[in-house]
Amino acid sequence: MTRTRPFLLAAALLASTALSAFAGEADDQIKAPVLRAAVNVTGEIVRVGDLIENAGVAANVAVYRAPDLGTTGVLPAAQVVAALRSHQVIGVDVRDIKEVAVTRLARAIDAKEISAAVAQALDHRNGLGDAASLNVSFDQPVQDLKFDASTSGTLAPTNVRFDPRSGRFDISFELGHANGTSPTKLRYTGTAIETVEAVVLTRNMDRNEMIRSGDLQTERRPRADLGGAEPASRELAVGMQMRRPVRAGQPLKATDLAKPDLVQRDQAVTLIYQTAGIYLTTRGKALESGTEGDVVSVLNLQSKRTVTGRVSGRGQVSVDIAVAKPLQTSEAEIPAPVSVASRLPSSATPKAE
Repeated sequence: MTRTRPFLLAAALLASTALSAFAGEADDQIKAPVLRAAVNVTGEIVRVGDLIENAGVAANVAVYRAPDLGTTGVLPAAQVVAALRSHQVIGVDVRDIKEVAVTRLARAIDAKEISAAVAQALDHRNGLGDAASLNVSFDQPVQDLKFDASTSGTLAPTNVRFDPRSGRFDISFELGHANGTSPTKLRYTGTAIETVEAVVLTRNMDRNEMIRSGDLQTERRPRADLGGAEPASRELAVGMQMRRPVRAGQPLKATDLAKPDLVQRDQAVTLIYQTAGIYLTTRGKALESGTEGDVVSVLNLQSKRTVTGRVSGRGQVSVDIAVAKPLQTSEAEIPAPVSVASRLPSSATPKAE
């Protein structure tokens, strides 16, 4: 009995091993090749493993040439199955698939990305502002570019030239590839103009006209249009008056604006005479226009005299009153006190007792 047990145990182990192997073969038979409806490839060749699941040892077998970069090609499922059969791949489950779409992945760089790369290369170069303020135009139309999906780098500038007088640029870029191939070289030429956000008049305006919100719109304009002056903001411009005539469509400069006149020439105004303890008002006629704080001439309608005062409010001019100061004398000029006793007659002088 003692010799039989090991034999039976070994037989049981062999039987279990055989069953496991049989189960593994059954699993391999269950995992039949299954057709894919949509296929993405990164290279120039479409292989068996791209078209079906469970391709096994045939996965790397080439079947088709891939579509162009960034495009999709469509094949009838029956044609794909026939091509697979010619490579000894049989029993493919098509799962009611009628067509197979094959897409070749690509790295796309459009004209917007190229323009942004040029602006970034010119950022704060030779007196220019930041990249976001630059308006870039090219000598030739910029085409969208497509590269192999392994191209993961950015457009790196290798040579940047810019002439601030003409605004001309000449920039070379390199685009790296993750697969170790030589970088792609690109070159672009054109013009870059720095722009600023400016408020633009929607109508012609004359000198001394008041600016309202409806008279303005905001646009990005070339900085050169401002002639080196600072652009006026909408918040600053509304409520101000024009210092000079400006046509519609022109950007407003800060120097084009003036505080609104509170007193107009030939306007009836109130003259205010004020000093410590005194406050008088009378009627006057402004001989000049002025804004708050300006010194203007006014005709006093009561005295018919011309006075100057400072504009203190709408239709008001304040006139300072000069007050004479009391004369101050030195102690040397003050007469010495006179003794009363010295003015008495000698006979009236009391005697000592």
